[in-house]
Amino acid sequence: MDLGFEVVSLGPADHVEEGEQAPEFTRPLVDDEHWENVSLSELTDEGPVLLVFHPMAGSFPTTYIWQELVERGLEEVLTVVGVTSSDPYAQKRLVEARDMEFRLFADPANDVARSYGIEHDLDGMAGISEPRIATFLLDTDRVVRDAWVSEEWPEFPPYDDVEAAARDLAD
Repeated sequence: MDLGFEVVSLGPADHVEEGEQAPEFTRPLVDDEHWENVSLSELTDEGPVLLVFHPMAGSFPTTYIWQELVERGLEEVLTVVGVTSSDPYAQKRLVEARDMEFRLFADPANDVARSYGIEHDLDGMAGISEPRIATFLLDTDRVVRDAWVSEEWPEFPPYDDVEAAARDLAD
């Protein structure tokens, strides 16, 4: 089957694992109206959080990821937030275009992905990186309860497994 693009092996990543505490960070958290600096611990203080790392806003994998998550309704059981290297303006356009209930952390320097061990350089773009597609399910102490990180581009999360883990943690 011709996919119209090349699937690229990213190899293994030295990422945050289940049972480890997720790195703290503060970044602009974007919704359809505005953005403000919010720390990860502010979100986990309110309950479990599913962090969804995704490519830049506007990319086809990002569109598919959020479409799938919207259909699953996980925002009804826990906080679901995205993280990507797109700036807040691009994130706001994505939220508006997809009519998303989710908020997205803007991390243009890709420092958060680097701290989670999932940064990857974009081919042919010197000095440009983005996060691998990844999900990290965090409890209220920021302990990772479930982690999945892509080893190919594009590769999508095992949505059924992520959903089951999220619903189990939220119960």
